[in-house]
Amino acid sequence: MNHCELEEVTQHINDKISMIKRLLELRAVAKDPDKRGTLLKIEQEVSAINELLDRFERYVGQQRDLLKHLKDLVEFFQEDEQDVQHLKSNTPLHMPRRGQQAAHQEGGQLAVQSRQTDAPPAPQDQALPRKPQRNQIKEMEFINVQEFDSIPPYMKGRVTYDQLNAAVQSINTAVMAKYKIVHQSMKTLNNASRALHQRFKDEETKDTKGHFFIVEQDILEFAQLKVDKRFRGMLNMLRHCQRLKEVRGGGLTRFILL
Repeated sequence: MNHCELEEVTQHINDKISMIKRLLELRAVAKDPDKRGTLLKIEQEVSAINELLDRFERYVGQQRDLLKHLKDLVEFFQEDEQDVQHLKSNTPLHMPRRGQQAAHQEGGQLAVQSRQTDAPPAPQDQALPRKPQRNQIKEMEFINVQEFDSIPPYMKGRVTYDQLNAAVQSINTAVMAKYKIVHQSMKTLNNASRALHQRFKDEETKDTKGHFFIVEQDILEFAQLKVDKRFRGMLNMLRHCQRLKEVRGGGLTRFILL
């Protein structure tokens, strides 16, 4: 055993002896009635300190959980901010911009007032409402936010507002392409268009008379979209918003614009 190890052993033994002496002194103090009260008071203060430490530890744990919750909220708001920036940068073209609608209405009112001021008084027989153009093609109106929010969640699923209005645009594309052919004279059509014209006539029924309608084949041919389960779900949403109705017969489902 070298000199350092001997000193460590000696220090350890001395510490043990000092501890035993303190225990003997405390044992002697405990037998003294006057000093026993002081020891009991010290014990109560130590217990109070231990309880305070426990409360402080619980408080630190609560603050740690609160800090984690606040960090989650920061991430949540950052995601919302990114979504808002994305919506701001990708606003659908059919939605009016801020101030655009008011300016349009104001400009329209000014134009009407200008025409009323400059135009001579119209004769009484010319005050009748103008009849709609014969070959004017009806288009489906886009879904607004209130209508989209009114769709039940079970029907809406994961379809977004933009996706539903994209379906509206595809339907309008098919309707416009179909009725441009329908309104042309057969003499001006080529063989392929004549075959389409004949198909359109064969698909008409008494329920479609006076209405604009398309079938699945029109959507596939003119909008390059397959009427699958997801697209049928969007058609149901458009029917819920009273944009179209379905008429079945002859093995076909006709989608009539309302």
